[in-house]
Amino acid sequence: MKKILVTGGLGFIGSHTVVELQNEGFEVVIIDDLSNSSLKVIDGITAITGKAPIFEKLDMKDQRALIDFFQRHDDISGVIHFAASKAVGESVQKPLHYYENNLNTLVYILKAVLGLQTSNIIFSSSCTVYGQADKMPITESAPIKPAESPYGNTKQIGEEIIKDVCKVENELKAIALRYFNPIGAHTSAKIGELPIGVPQNLVPFITQTAAGLRESLSVFGDDYPTPDGTCIRDYIHVVDLAKAHVVALKRLIANKNSSNFETFNIGTGVGSSVLEVIQSFERVSNQSLNYQFAPKREGDVISAYADTHKANSDLGWKAESTLDDAMKSAWDWEKKIRNL
Repeated sequence: MKKILVTGGLGFIGSHTVVELQNEGFEVVIIDDLSNSSLKVIDGITAITGKAPIFEKLDMKDQRALIDFFQRHDDISGVIHFAASKAVGESVQKPLHYYENNLNTLVYILKAVLGLQTSNIIFSSSCTVYGQADKMPITESAPIKPAESPYGNTKQIGEEIIKDVCKVENELKAIALRYFNPIGAHTSAKIGELPIGVPQNLVPFITQTAAGLRESLSVFGDDYPTPDGTCIRDYIHVVDLAKAHVVALKRLIANKNSSNFETFNIGTGVGSSVLEVIQSFERVSNQSLNYQFAPKREGDVISAYADTHKANSDLGWKAESTLDDAMKSAWDWEKKIRNL
């Protein structure tokens, strides 16, 4: 039973990935600083899988603490690195926080991984690396445009760091999963997205508005060059996304990767506008959502959805859930945590 480290493993995507890893028989160790997560997530993971993951509270900006962790866990077979700040809008307001938190920790984790017997890492990347792409859908060979936000820039730089290290460290095997917009929750409603403070992402803001926590939802921009004037994104169910990490990890462990560093788009291949997401929510919840249009946000691209052929063919992975599936699971989760 191989031991896998999941950094940021109590976060939204991390926790769902831990569930899928444990369901596949991996032993999971989580490190998380709890800055945007809760220890209660462990209870949900345990309830779903029947097994509690190993957990250590650790701030990865503390390199000494990270070195100490790996001295105690030198039998790790792979790392899935989620731990990072991840809100586009917030990154525009707090660039130094994003560069420190997202890049310093990546350097420290790579140094640690190179000291292991097997140096396998999955990097949590993002479609933001493409900036405003010229063509849709976006393929992995699309030009890497100047980032639209500090967050996107940290993902671009992060990939470059890993690529440069892979060129000189032959034992390092890495996959960057460029995922689009993860939404939803586990169908058990035992884990889901639980942002601390005001949500920075669309779907939790929708569900919190419907639950009465927010007065109304702001739709940022109504005059984009899209069919309904709102931004278009590729919304992928978080469980589908979690399964992609497990498939990618198995690829590394089996040494089936075609090069030391590979990138894959992880999305549905379908673009949905903000208004279409709202309509999906209203459809699955049987209620009307209070929303209003607001000025555009700095850092938002017009449209981004994935060409998933490479992930489908090389990884043998494909998204299975629909937008309605994801929105229903997100609403079921919100109702559960608010006792609605």
